[in-house]
Amino acid sequence: MSRYEPSVIEQKWQTAWKEAGVFTAKADASKPKYYVLEMFPYPSGRIHMGHVRNYTMGDVVARFKSSCGFSVLHPMGWDAFGMPAENAAMERGGHPKDWTYDNIAVMKGQMKPLGLSIDWSREFATCDPEYYGQQQAMFLDMLEAGLVYRKAAVVNWDPVDMTVLANEQVENGRGWRSGALVERKELTQWFFKISDMADDLLASLEGLENWPEKVRLMQANWIGKSQGLQFAFDLVDAPAGHEKLEVYTTRPDTLWGASFAGISVDHPLAKLLAGKNPAIADFAAECRKGGTTAEEIETAEKVGFDTGLRVKHPLDPAVELPVWIANFILMDYGTGAIFGCPAHDQRDFEFASKYGLSITPVFVAEGGEEAVLSEPFVPAKSERVEFIRNVAGEAVKTGEQAIVDAIALAEEKGFGKGVTKFRLRDWGLSRQRYWGCPIPVVHCPDCGVVPEKKANLPVELPYDVTFDRPGNPLDRHPSWRDTSCPACGQAAKRETDTMDTFVDSSWYYARFTSPRATTPTEAGEAEYWMNVDQYIGGIEHAILHLLYSRYFARAMNVTGHLPAKSREPFSALFTQGMVTHEIYKTKDANGRPVYHLPEDVIRTENGVTLADGTVVEVIPSAKMSKSKKNVVDPMSIIASYGADTARWFVMSDSPPERDIEWTASGAEGSNKHLSRVWTLSDRVAGMPADHQGSADLELRKAAARAVGEVTKSIEGFAFNKAIAALYGFTNFIARADASAPVMREALRILAQLMQPMTPHLAEEVWAMQGGEGLCALAPWPKADPALLVDDTVTLPIQINGKRRAEISVPKDMDKAEVEKLALAHEDVVKFLAGEPVRKIIVVPGRIINVVV
Repeated sequence: MSRYEPSVIEQKWQTAWKEAGVFTAKADASKPKYYVLEMFPYPSGRIHMGHVRNYTMGDVVARFKSSCGFSVLHPMGWDAFGMPAENAAMERGGHPKDWTYDNIAVMKGQMKPLGLSIDWSREFATCDPEYYGQQQAMFLDMLEAGLVYRKAAVVNWDPVDMTVLANEQVENGRGWRSGALVERKELTQWFFKISDMADDLLASLEGLENWPEKVRLMQANWIGKSQGLQFAFDLVDAPAGHEKLEVYTTRPDTLWGASFAGISVDHPLAKLLAGKNPAIADFAAECRKGGTTAEEIETAEKVGFDTGLRVKHPLDPAVELPVWIANFILMDYGTGAIFGCPAHDQRDFEFASKYGLSITPVFVAEGGEEAVLSEPFVPAKSERVEFIRNVAGEAVKTGEQAIVDAIALAEEKGFGKGVTKFRLRDWGLSRQRYWGCPIPVVHCPDCGVVPEKKANLPVELPYDVTFDRPGNPLDRHPSWRDTSCPACGQAAKRETDTMDTFVDSSWYYARFTSPRATTPTEAGEAEYWMNVDQYIGGIEHAILHLLYSRYFARAMNVTGHLPAKSREPFSALFTQGMVTHEIYKTKDANGRPVYHLPEDVIRTENGVTLADGTVVEVIPSAKMSKSKKNVVDPMSIIASYGADTARWFVMSDSPPERDIEWTASGAEGSNKHLSRVWTLSDRVAGMPADHQGSADLELRKAAARAVGEVTKSIEGFAFNKAIAALYGFTNFIARADASAPVMREALRILAQLMQPMTPHLAEEVWAMQGGEGLCALAPWPKADPALLVDDTVTLPIQINGKRRAEISVPKDMDKAEVEKLALAHEDVVKFLAGEPVRKIIVVPGRIINVVV
């Protein structure tokens, strides 16, 4: 071979790795283990450069750890259930199963050329009956352990698609797919009792030292621990059974500022009143059409309905407050009822201002004066304030202390108690759709809800379903739906709801330890491989996926499927940046945006245009998006430059936690460098064996430094720094005048150091330089400490404070000798031009200062 030909060498070495079984994970008690896992993909049909970056990062770590003597587990699977497959079936015909497995085959075919060190023998998809059958078995164990329950809950109901929608699937009060007005409907749903573990999930975040601080903070905020006061208003002229109105507040220090009590439209009192008053019923129905996410509720216009009821103020029963139903109060937080303090809460201020309710300040800034408020004063809890009307204690204090004092007073007077609550709600897992894991229970008219027998698992999805009308096809599939009760044997019906797809991805990491086991996990394998030593994925999964996975690990410990050490499943987490690219946009005749693929634009001296000369607007550095067409097909890059070029580029351009912009010039530059490495190796391989040189020691020292720098950089996830060190080492080898054996030794070390990033080229260089066996199996090089000790030092020479030259001298050289050499340096002589030297100062090992 006379030149670098990736298409030839990459296929050759992938075949060699496969035949040697290099990446097959084996539990070996004689070796330390390392489990590296990237968040597995949804089989959408195409991989993109974001996938390439994510999997290459994991591959670099996996290959490095394997070379360091670890038994490595690096698996791959597919997060395969979910609505996109059903939508495809509804829109294009066909079946979700066929669509999914076809996409898996395509994506796997796209990933294989990357040369990833994946143990494909452990591959599975979450829609495999073998996988979701074990998920069903685990569900039954969790049900028996009291970790799963069923209750009525208010949900977002799409009346056209006839399915429950997550809050994020409701857009402007309408279903994201059907466009129908969403209804708030009470349905019986299945829930995981994640709230029981809220305190543990929160407290354990402190121990996750190898997780990004941002992710830990996001999870802490989502769990949302708060300490406050729960008390009851006495209702005046209350309906029977509603003499008290329970309220929870995190700011009891503002009680004297209360101007109204508010309840959710889903509060039992509101429902009672709605049943008697059509106007309230209409108001509640209108509220239920509004946004459902926390952000939408917070930003929506605040509207309310005065019920005509009043409550007595707990600190002064002579004071009565009106009771309003308000659209911004959530039934699933606290008690579904609040007291409004408009002077010190933005939301309450907007509400009170709209409806003319009183606004009474409780405190002002320390040293401030009471005034009519044009906006609420909302200090931080740690801020010192001066109370005008204090519930308890002194006038000036922090909010935290005032809250503590207010709770103590309420408990002393007997009208309330201190309570700790969490924002985290139990996890609703019921989904009214076909393409998901069936919930393995049966509804019997006599026995009620009956768990399916494990011997009957998996409860498989039927294939013969249709999507010609809205709703869940399982509801209208009598031969699947109609069954017999596992307890009494009489006619019964299966549960037709399927599980939220977050369930599928919340335990897959554990299944990879023994993917063919006839139980969810196999104890010995789980004990050996867990925890995941390095987990890699996007920051967008910082909350739900990671939180649910942490909950599942605890639940699997309770049910005996994971050891206690794995209650936190991911020892280290890395969240990588995105791959970005310019967007190319024009407009059509109606002024609407039209986007163009990178290959459809032409760069000229006058700018960027289409082939017909139309000027293109360039939007820089945006996340790759199919809708914006700013995508780069990895397969075209591999076809043009090879997989190693794609791998090298996505690792080299920026720190891995930051976004990286894909550019054609960057890919070309990476390819040129790899071609240079191959050419250098080819040249050295052709050297006569007896070729002599004068720089053997310097080259060996450079190799030792490169080993140290690359090792440290990979261990610290600074892959771009590792590649920078490899650039430098390559340049040093290319310039070196060393003997043939030392040159070949240096190139073998270069191959080993490049192997995690560019494994195919590394194997080729390794073989060309006489390396034994496969480079992927060679032990990681270690730097000889003696070669890292440099007996010379380079000193900059400053003249009147400006750097003019530098010299390299022995570290132990006498100061007087250093002075002589410095003054004799040709650049110094030239600059001094005969001027007398007033003073010369030598700082050993640091600098030489010359004053003239």
